[in-house]
Amino acid sequence: MMTAVEDVAESLPVHDPVAGANHHDPLEPSHPCYKLVRLGEEAMGQRQYERAYELFSAAARADVGSGRFTRKINRAMRAVVPRWHFKMMHDTERSQAYAQAIGQVVGPGQLVLDIGSGAGLLSMLAARAGADQVVACEAVGMVASGAREVVKANGYSDRITVVSSPSTGLRVGSELPRKADVLVTEIFDCALLGEFALPALRHARQELLSQDAVVLPRSGRLFAQLVESPELRSMNHIGEIEGFDFSPFTSLASLEYFSTNLGNYRHRVLTPPVELFRFDFGADIQPEQQIVEVVPQESGKVHAVVMWFELELVPGITLSNNPATSGLHWKQAVQTFREPWACRSGEPLRLRATHDMESVLVDAC
Repeated sequence: MMTAVEDVAESLPVHDPVAGANHHDPLEPSHPCYKLVRLGEEAMGQRQYERAYELFSAAARADVGSGRFTRKINRAMRAVVPRWHFKMMHDTERSQAYAQAIGQVVGPGQLVLDIGSGAGLLSMLAARAGADQVVACEAVGMVASGAREVVKANGYSDRITVVSSPSTGLRVGSELPRKADVLVTEIFDCALLGEFALPALRHARQELLSQDAVVLPRSGRLFAQLVESPELRSMNHIGEIEGFDFSPFTSLASLEYFSTNLGNYRHRVLTPPVELFRFDFGADIQPEQQIVEVVPQESGKVHAVVMWFELELVPGITLSNNPATSGLHWKQAVQTFREPWACRSGEPLRLRATHDMESVLVDAC
């Protein structure tokens, strides 16, 4: 069986679609694009969405002018590129903060590395700030292709190179002409760690950056707060429904945090915020455990811990998804507890927080 898209696509003649053909009808096996489409549908069923996108796109090129495969291409694309990309790009506070910070640290003569470039905003901010050259790496192929078009449309193709690769696949002397002077990145989830930011930063410091390179953001802190909220707990636990016991299904509940907007759920804050971890992105970071004490300001039942970050881009410029004040696109990280526990106002609680450089877990001591 053929596995490469080119193996199928290159053997096809360009198809001249029949005028008036019904594009909702299934393709006949005799149609030149039949095999490409079947392979694309198989890839969709196997959740190989990027491969499906390539196969459907190849079919569209062979069936030029018909528009028959537009919806299939879009379905595959949507599975790879979540809609939050657009909300993120409309996050004015985030964009302006990065623009100001990059303007402070980037200048002529510098090579800038942008990890997880997305559509290319940070790369173009660096080029606009005067960088001689920017290498932008983006692991998702179709996003990287879109970034190249954005860079070209804005006149920066001579200084920005978009590489379709995770940063761990870059090599100095190949994709990166020399070790970079500045690293810019925004690969942080609602609790900082979930998009493999720390492993990517560690690899970059070891392999891709000059000894005195500037890393932007400079540092980050992670905060937590205990809340009472049966609604939040119901997002990750289940009991009786219509007289049936569904509690065994709770074995499929998430142990670690998930992303949600705290303000969308009825909740009662039980404790003041407490800092769990502090990260210096310019230094080596290892898995860590912290024991922290928090004094409840309300008595109640603890259902969940809510977490958020504060990013320091450069001194004086910060971003935070604090649920009390944030207007950023980031939501909050919520971890529910398997069994709620009671807390009393004024009686200290001890929490154990651990991170393995990929996620954070909080437990009662």
